[in-house]
Amino acid sequence: MKKILVAMSGGVDSTIVAYTLKEQGFEVEGAYMKLHDSPIYHENNIKKVEKVASFLGIKHHILDLQESFNEAVFAPFIDTYKEGLTPNPCVLCNRNIKLGALLDFAKDGGFDFLATGHYAQIKDGFITEAVDKSKDQSYFLSNVKKEALEFVKFPLGERFKEDVKAQASKIEVLKSFATQAESSEICFVDDTYLEVLEDLTDLEKPGDVLDAKGNVIGVHKGYMHYTIGKRKGFTVHGAHDPHYVLSIDAKNNKITVGTKEELNVSSFLINELNMFIDDLKFECLVKIRYRSPKTPCEVEIKDDKAIVKVLQSVQGLAPGQAAVFYDGEKVIGSGWIKGEIDEQG
Repeated sequence: MKKILVAMSGGVDSTIVAYTLKEQGFEVEGAYMKLHDSPIYHENNIKKVEKVASFLGIKHHILDLQESFNEAVFAPFIDTYKEGLTPNPCVLCNRNIKLGALLDFAKDGGFDFLATGHYAQIKDGFITEAVDKSKDQSYFLSNVKKEALEFVKFPLGERFKEDVKAQASKIEVLKSFATQAESSEICFVDDTYLEVLEDLTDLEKPGDVLDAKGNVIGVHKGYMHYTIGKRKGFTVHGAHDPHYVLSIDAKNNKITVGTKEELNVSSFLINELNMFIDDLKFECLVKIRYRSPKTPCEVEIKDDKAIVKVLQSVQGLAPGQAAVFYDGEKVIGSGWIKGEIDEQG
């Protein structure tokens, strides 16, 4: 019998994963990860995990990974905003914690596999989009190490969320799980990222708003309030048309704004690549944000950097975000957006 460790959060998805794998005959154990300092949050979730573990008759582990999480996810999240960039903590967490530190724990414990509640699939050694496109998390998994994939299972990748919740509603001990609210996208953010930043940074620092030529045309509340493409929260003197954030100068606390057309980008650079193919020149589709559509592009890799030329311009290119390469539904690589090629000189 194969041993499998299930990442259990106390939510419906990971609970159904554990339930399904037990039904399939795996020797299942659960693991709850304490990732951030929120005692009441953990206490409530651990009670749910204990309830499910008791119902299934499985052993469960409570792992304190707060130090690792702070170093690999939370601190970079804060530092990235300080630099005027837009972070993506879930991508880092999947690589370093959920399919990093937790996978190491599973291997050290003699488990054959690690399973999580991610909505994605693994086909022929590649991360592939989930059947339920509205819940697909392949973008957030794109930075996971290639060698980790042979040990990982995503049992929900072939299912629709509504079917998972329907199944939970029919199992007595899980009925309350089926109706509970969805967890927030970023686990340590209750409402907005600003409430996290205001406790740790000098968030309120009024500064100049510039146009693309460098002229001062207004004022803003502090550069960390903004991300690329944002159109509210700053003042442009005498403006009649909407203005959007084009770039952020953290060092001088300035933002540059312009028209929607000025957001258009046709080529950009990404670095710190995580590739699942060996090609140095190829055509594919690219996503520059989780919710953005996939756009056809040409990619050329040099010195662990990728020059990306999109065949139709994209908007909202935010340095610090992940850019993910797809071959159809299959993830073939990713990296971190550095910026527009023209800006790189």
